[in-house]
Amino acid sequence: MKKYLADILTLLRFILAMALLAMAIFDSQADIGTGFLIFVIAELTDAFDGTFATKYPFPKNKAPKYRKYAAKYDMFADALTALAAALFFTFHVDFAAGLTIIIFYGLLALAVEAIVYGRLFGHPDSCAPSSLIKRNFPLAKKIIMARRALYLVFIAVVATWTLYASAWAPAVKIAITIVAIAVSVFLWFFLAQRRHNISRDAVQIEKSLTKKSHKE
Repeated sequence: MKKYLADILTLLRFILAMALLAMAIFDSQADIGTGFLIFVIAELTDAFDGTFATKYPFPKNKAPKYRKYAAKYDMFADALTALAAALFFTFHVDFAAGLTIIIFYGLLALAVEAIVYGRLFGHPDSCAPSSLIKRNFPLAKKIIMARRALYLVFIAVVATWTLYASAWAPAVKIAITIVAIAVSVFLWFFLAQRRHNISRDAVQIEKSLTKKSHKE
């Protein structure tokens, strides 16, 4: 059962993202506090699914067929969660700020994808031969990590803004803020390895590219 934990968390994130997206688009009276909770839970699943996938891997050559595309499922769930959160924030919290964030980060993300992977919605194991990740892996890695850092900033801004726009009591908001800061610090250290990898197989890709360049 343990080896399915990562897949369960990814599926849960997809379901939560769909629920938040539906609230954002179809529920004009959506409760802001409820939207905040859904988003926070979805983000926590993202924090741990990669950890569980690494800690409890399937035996070699015995993984289910769908696991071949696990990284892409994870990326899709991440993108859907971010989109749902951005739309919820835009339609129910602050339209101008939400639209600005969507346009700015959307264009930035597409530019990074095109530069690093040589294609939109790329990935380290499905990039173009002429992509930056194959020509200059260290630089590509820095660009990806910089984009991720900016993404975390946007997430923090959207989540905090949404929390304080809710109808919850000020004491509750402050308590949640303190807990969120504590959890963020914990995750920063707990997921230290993740900060240094573009994906689960980033290290292996870097090694293979280094060996290939040495042979050439």
